[in-house]
Amino acid sequence: MKKFLVFAVICALFVIMGIAQNVVNPDTIVYEEPGPFQSLDPAWEYDTTSAEVIWQLYDSLLQYDGTSTTKLLPMLSTNVPSVADGTILDNGTTYVFHIRQGVYFHNGDLLTPQDVVYSLERLVLLDYSGGPSWMLAEPLLPMINDHYVLTIVQEVAKELGLSDPLSYTSLSSLDIFATGTKVPLNDKYKKALIDAFNLLAKDFEIKGNDVIIHLPQPFEPFLYALTKGGICESVILDEKWCAENKAWDGKADDWWYYHNPTLSQDTLTNIENGTGPYFMKYYISNREIAFQRFDRYWAGPAPTKYAVIKYVNEFTTRLLDLESGQADAIYVPVENLSEVQNDKNIKVSVYPQLSVYELNFTWNLVSDGNPYIGSGKLDGNGIPPDFFSNLDVRKGFEYLFPYETYIKEAYNNLALQPNGAIMKGLFGYSSDLPKYEQNLSKAVEYFKKAYNGELWEKGFKFSAAYESGDTTEQIALTALSNAAREVNPKFQINVVGELWPNLLSDSLSFKLPIFTMGYLADYPDPYDLAYAYYSSTGIFGAFIGQSFVSFAQKNLDPLVNDLLTTSNLSKRAEIVKQLEELDYKDALYIWTDQPFGIFVSRAWLKGWYPNGVRPGIDFYSLSK
Repeated sequence: MKKFLVFAVICALFVIMGIAQNVVNPDTIVYEEPGPFQSLDPAWEYDTTSAEVIWQLYDSLLQYDGTSTTKLLPMLSTNVPSVADGTILDNGTTYVFHIRQGVYFHNGDLLTPQDVVYSLERLVLLDYSGGPSWMLAEPLLPMINDHYVLTIVQEVAKELGLSDPLSYTSLSSLDIFATGTKVPLNDKYKKALIDAFNLLAKDFEIKGNDVIIHLPQPFEPFLYALTKGGICESVILDEKWCAENKAWDGKADDWWYYHNPTLSQDTLTNIENGTGPYFMKYYISNREIAFQRFDRYWAGPAPTKYAVIKYVNEFTTRLLDLESGQADAIYVPVENLSEVQNDKNIKVSVYPQLSVYELNFTWNLVSDGNPYIGSGKLDGNGIPPDFFSNLDVRKGFEYLFPYETYIKEAYNNLALQPNGAIMKGLFGYSSDLPKYEQNLSKAVEYFKKAYNGELWEKGFKFSAAYESGDTTEQIALTALSNAAREVNPKFQINVVGELWPNLLSDSLSFKLPIFTMGYLADYPDPYDLAYAYYSSTGIFGAFIGQSFVSFAQKNLDPLVNDLLTTSNLSKRAEIVKQLEELDYKDALYIWTDQPFGIFVSRAWLKGWYPNGVRPGIDFYSLSK
């Protein structure tokens, strides 16, 4: 019997050794996806491809508890503030964070409470157009005329005594600098800039190892805004290192020189110095970024020494790399899922995700030098710049899109059709709210009404864009184009793919008539999505045209603000309902899908877990 046991153990060891030998590059995890990322600066990034990279490099004060999207755990703070333990005070306006000691940045500097204050202030001050600064500007800056402030520019306008300070969104619009510079024209203007900063700085108090944040008014989702999630805007940087690399130096009298930079002006775009479990080993532009384990990580070293994200736009190439073991996990579009489901060496996980996708109408387009709108006229060879300001046009497009067929073909039914920005899984969502379905007769009806019949007679021609490599987005726009031609051969939509940075740039520049986009919840509260899509200053609302801005200011902004200031749950649910009904009535977006998340890896990869607000892969939990 003993001999048999010894023989069995030896055989088991050979089996284990054989399995280990089959694992390719056991000390490196490789993930392949379309890309590339846009920036490594946490105050700049506002896309999940960049957030996924930053996730590996930086930490926030708080983190989500594993798979939960609501329960929080300490991170760089050793506590999650609560009323029960006396670290949330003054009716929800004072928060006390105990900052973790002995935490190292990748360059060897030690984390201090001042680094926390600096990082949160810098996000508000950097404030590039279309960026994530609003998420902390709202809670940290005092309200103006009973409205939350979205940019420090509005506080500067208030300090200057300007009428309607909330109408200002850029320092350049204030005309306070010498031409072509950021030098204040006089002491009055400089004082207003400094006073605005001091309003922000007043929020922060350091006592020993504690950072105490005094909000000027309650802000229901504040802790979520400080949690490492879908957008890593609140991660903590090293103030000393930032200043050494020509980022803001933490001073009150020069912050405006670092405000609203272009991407090329941002000195932290391609470098990093976080406290995260990995540091950047190298970056090959548009191809791959490699990470190495940070052995002094405060929570303990990662189980795997190296990690790599490769940007491979072609699915076939990604699949071949996965099958050969050169990649441990890859992004798999749902339409290709069947190609990986029957391989015993490949593991497929499907999970709920707090993300929503849509087709965006740009209500006001730039006309000069815009190749996407053809002639720029309603003459059959283009569209006028205000084409999608027309409600009949938008409703025609709503009824064109084949929602049910699209979800079946593009997602194999692994997605839901949203009825608005407030997706399933968020408070206030209701499946009873109305949503569009494809109805070509209705589409024809609205197209014939538009422009008093002129549109139907002359037709239109324009280009619509999606992110290259994202086949679901390509399928969506192609389906829309085909349906348009079906109802009227004079309706021509040219579908084009663009790399993510170009797509983002063109959309923010008001060049794209229709473009595909998606939004992973920054935090699991309906206000986050309502602000992004429905507010006149939201990341989508502010960049689809002045006509939408004017509409939103009158019809949507009051509801969005009420959603944030109201704590009564039944009243909040009613506000969500009103917003979604307005969305449907005025055909604001074509809501295409709320997809399930899909993670595909080699069977040897261990430690992966789903989280609906994480921006992508988390190498720290993984091993082979």
